[in-house]
Amino acid sequence: MKQKTCIIICGPTASGKTGIAIQLAQYFNTQIISADSRQCFKELNIAVAKPSMQELLAVKHYFINSHSIEQNFTAADYEKYALAAADEIFTKNNIAVVCGGTGLYLKAFCDGLDDIPKIDENIKIEIIEKYNLHGLPWLQAQIKVEDELYFVQGEIQNPQRVMRALEVIRGTGKSIVHHQQKIKKERYFNIIKIGVETEREVLYSRINVRVDNMIDAGLEMEAKILFPNKILNALQTVGYREMFEYFEGKLTKQKAFNLIKQNTRHYAKRQVTWFKKDAEIIWLTNNKILEYCKNEIIKT
Repeated sequence: MKQKTCIIICGPTASGKTGIAIQLAQYFNTQIISADSRQCFKELNIAVAKPSMQELLAVKHYFINSHSIEQNFTAADYEKYALAAADEIFTKNNIAVVCGGTGLYLKAFCDGLDDIPKIDENIKIEIIEKYNLHGLPWLQAQIKVEDELYFVQGEIQNPQRVMRALEVIRGTGKSIVHHQQKIKKERYFNIIKIGVETEREVLYSRINVRVDNMIDAGLEMEAKILFPNKILNALQTVGYREMFEYFEGKLTKQKAFNLIKQNTRHYAKRQVTWFKKDAEIIWLTNNKILEYCKNEIIKT
């Protein structure tokens, strides 16, 4: 029987994952590995809703403020990083908490990923530049022509996924679908997957409040500082992208703010769709998660 256990806390943005993860980590006297593809960047703060300084001091977090936006970080890199972090935690504790909403990163950690050859950075830059100019419709049109297999099977409403698929087809000559053989890797630890169940109306209300708080906290100034780096992959992110369009005169400020709320709601919907496909995830409201985990740990 496996002696170590990872508790995965996942779900859409603004569902309360961070608070739950901290509660679990404190109860089990352990540490948290973030699974958020943007909170790892030390230059990004307000728009990515990082845990507060108080929360970071309460429990040690891996993969928060650990990288620079200049670094190109992939899901495969995350798999290696997070497994090493789990190894470190397990030297002192039988339980680790993994918390985040980046589905591909969680899949990489739990199941592993197939190797995809390294893509030329110039290919990535060209795709990002054209996406910034022409938006999602351009990406969808390109992937339909260049990789019909992904167009039929993939998440064509998700710009990050479509950009990645376009990079791979241009860089390797093969569809990203061919690189995703879905061969699950065996882990030496147990995995308990918990999805944070939140009513849609409540979630959308939280998102609107969160964006208002970001605006009050200085989102515009933060985005202005980052604007010269807008081409970087790390900044193809809801919250920054809309502000960049405002700086470029493509949107009014109020329209940018409204779009951030709208695009965050769309992102949350995509996250729920992704996680609902995983039959191993147990969906619970946040007030039931600690008790469930205590009972599951006793069983192991």
